[in-house]
Amino acid sequence: MLIRLLRNQLRAYQRPLTAVVLLQFVGTMASLYLPSLNADIIDQGVARGDTDYIVRIGGWMLLVSLIQIICSIAAVYLGARIAMGFGRDVRATLFGHVNRFSAREVARFGAPSLITRNTNDVQQVQMLVLMSCTMLVAAPIMSVGGVVMALREDLGLSWLMLVSVPVLAVALTMIIRRMVPGFRLMQTRIDTVNRVLREQITGIRVVRAFVREPYETDRFAVANADLTATALRTGRLLALIFPVVMLVLNVSSVAVLWFGAQRVEAGAIQVGALTAFLQYLMQILMAVMMATFMLMMVPRAAVCAERIVEVLDTDSSVVPATDPVAEPPTRAELELRGVRFQYPGAVDPVLRDVSFRATPGTTTAIIGSTGAGKTTLLSLIPRLVDVTAGAVLVDGVDVRELAPDELWRRIGLVPQRPYLFTGTVASNLRYGNPDATDDELWTALEIAQARDFVAQMPGGLDAPIAQGGSTVSGGQRQRLAIARALVRQPEIYLFDDSFSALDLGTDARLRAALRPVTAQSAVVIVAQRVSTIIDADQIIVLEDGGVVGVGRHEELLRTCPTYAEIVASQQTTEVPA
Repeated sequence: MLIRLLRNQLRAYQRPLTAVVLLQFVGTMASLYLPSLNADIIDQGVARGDTDYIVRIGGWMLLVSLIQIICSIAAVYLGARIAMGFGRDVRATLFGHVNRFSAREVARFGAPSLITRNTNDVQQVQMLVLMSCTMLVAAPIMSVGGVVMALREDLGLSWLMLVSVPVLAVALTMIIRRMVPGFRLMQTRIDTVNRVLREQITGIRVVRAFVREPYETDRFAVANADLTATALRTGRLLALIFPVVMLVLNVSSVAVLWFGAQRVEAGAIQVGALTAFLQYLMQILMAVMMATFMLMMVPRAAVCAERIVEVLDTDSSVVPATDPVAEPPTRAELELRGVRFQYPGAVDPVLRDVSFRATPGTTTAIIGSTGAGKTTLLSLIPRLVDVTAGAVLVDGVDVRELAPDELWRRIGLVPQRPYLFTGTVASNLRYGNPDATDDELWTALEIAQARDFVAQMPGGLDAPIAQGGSTVSGGQRQRLAIARALVRQPEIYLFDDSFSALDLGTDARLRAALRPVTAQSAVVIVAQRVSTIIDADQIIVLEDGGVVGVGRHEELLRTCPTYAEIVASQQTTEVPA
């Protein structure tokens, strides 16, 4: 998965990557040439007292060092740009792909996991790309070049490389193999911490209302402790790497000096050559260490890449039409024909054989007990999920044959949980129509019975709104969400229990103000209160996912026991003192 992700996302960076490889090659070869020049200075210059030779070769060393520095800086600069561009592209790809998910796929992964995959997971793979450009490319060049140059200096000490390099590689490999499960578990633990924290922040009012702060504190402490314990176990293994590397380096240095001194005494090698061999051995071992360090990053990056590719490989259950209908034959008309919906793996369907028709200028109300499938039914119209049987038709065309943008342009949805975005009142209202004028915003606010409280807010339309609309009350949030849908001026209005936070007087005034505005539109209202839907042109009564009654209020009172029971449960009676 890691190779596949890198291959797909780095295809656009082939030229910079080629430049990085060339720069690292030149820089590494320059680094390998320096010990040989240093050996010549010692053996040919210092030993013979030839100052001119020392100055001349020293000048060459300065030039080679300058080339090495320039190449290294350029390689790191290009590598950083490649890594940052890679991270930007992967995040954008993930974000765009997740935006095409239906509610089913979002629920499958969960919001905390999707956030972690688009932030922490991408960052881990991005860091691998950066370190590969700066370290991994140079490591094999330095290893192979170091071996060649060391053998060139003295074959008699070559056996030390055959011992020290495998010892270092095997020791580090054993440590890293034990770290891989820890890295995999750490990403899952991060998901858990994000999920718990997100739940607590989102539900802070519920937590405080039920005095559950100690319980939530303990729950977060458990998740945090699990992540800490996993990180510590992995960190302890990580902490072993550098002591092992230093041990092998130091032992190898002592061995080179010990056996090399004997060869110098025997006249088999000169002092400068011994010094160069020691430097080459150190460079080889450092290259092995760099490669091993990269191997340490690869397992965690591989785990993250698997999680990223898992999202990218998941296709939305809501598939856009390959040849969408451009001009539907009718306008502002909604029809459901034998609709059935069942979640994957569920025993019973949520909806079964639901049929009704909503025409322009009419109001269709849907009512039923909790869990009857009202919100799911409304979600089928804008294709937040797709039917498993039957058809949903908008303007005479199956929604599966309409382009998503064309479908959503015709629909104004006010969800059950109205959500406002960080910004201002105006920016939230223009979410439905970016080109709406201030006069159109004020008109929508007046219809939604929100003009008065917005006018009293500091700045009016420019008044700040916090994330989720936490700076306004529940009723104000609902009215702003209704105003947002009105600004869009759609053909079909979908109100999913959008009047529940309003008092009866505001509810009645808002519905009265809506009638002339929606005279040419089809209106579908999901409600719990009978008073909200009593004047609807048709009322659909749902029970256990099926339609048990269709008609107006008076007719259903006579013919539908389920509706009569709902009405009776909401009637108030005075209790004698």
